[in-house]
Amino acid sequence: MTRALALVAALLLAVAACGASPPAPTPAAGGAPAATGFPVTLTHKYGSTTIPAAPTRVVTVGLLEQDALLALGVVPVATTEWFGGYPGAIGPWARAKVGGAPLPQVLKDTGSGPQLEKIAALRPDLILGLYSGLTKEQYATLSKIAPTVAQPAEHVDYGIPWQEVTKKVGAAVGKAAEADRLVAQAEDRIAQARRQHPEFADATGLMATTYEGFFVFGSQDPRSRLLGSLGFKLPEGLDTAIGDKFGANISRERLDLLDTDVIVWSVTDLAQGEKTLHGDAVYKALDVVKEGREVYLPEKTDHGNAVAFLTVLSVPYVVDTLVPRLADAVDGDPATKVSLPS
Repeated sequence: MTRALALVAALLLAVAACGASPPAPTPAAGGAPAATGFPVTLTHKYGSTTIPAAPTRVVTVGLLEQDALLALGVVPVATTEWFGGYPGAIGPWARAKVGGAPLPQVLKDTGSGPQLEKIAALRPDLILGLYSGLTKEQYATLSKIAPTVAQPAEHVDYGIPWQEVTKKVGAAVGKAAEADRLVAQAEDRIAQARRQHPEFADATGLMATTYEGFFVFGSQDPRSRLLGSLGFKLPEGLDTAIGDKFGANISRERLDLLDTDVIVWSVTDLAQGEKTLHGDAVYKALDVVKEGREVYLPEKTDHGNAVAFLTVLSVPYVVDTLVPRLADAVDGDPATKVSLPS
């Protein structure tokens, strides 16, 4: 038995010895439909997990499942932080869904995996790791605490689409029909934006970041899928260049991949990010730069975070804030180049 598992087992035994019962579950928000259809079994990368009854104490070890839970009227007892600065690790696009319930406890994964002892102490009855990179060992340990749903086998780690996150969470909490309805509503918002901008259908687009150089997101990343759903096409050969991952750094010899009709850059600082990129002679010579087809997203802002944090709740916010900037960029007129506000 590993040290982590031993500590988890000790915690579980201590809870049982105290005879303490879990706190009463938080009422569902806004008259959400009652949970139905249990037991339910969900498949994932490491097999399948059966959830025997409607969960009342949900912990998320994935980075964005809290939005799907909140949309379905379930407030998790703990979330795992991706972006700092949000109480409960809940973005502004989702905050109203918490209602008067207590904010979730915020867990952190700094690279060593979920905080097992803290999770065990929370006495969850469901652990969700859909948008995650859980290892088989981590999954096995978490499963000793509560039924755990890991990332799906059919997608790369951190590559599950937001629609599938919503539907799997819906099934896990007994609200599959409501999840389907919410997904349809969010997809309608995207479809409306696509109809309003037919020029997107003839354009190539790309999402990238200045992380350690030129880091681009491939077809298995939710950000790229968003561009695709708006009508954009990824540059030919992109997935071949980055391999079987959600994204990767590319060499300066392949900067031709960046010469798209629009490129969305995630940067730490707007002014410095543009200065750094345009300081590279090869990149600066591309038409995407000369024709003002760049959009810059400042990191650690609501606008920048929402594009990375694509969920059934953030999609409408992203459509409202990002699509007008994509339209300004794709027209090829440098005078209309606009960055999202900081």
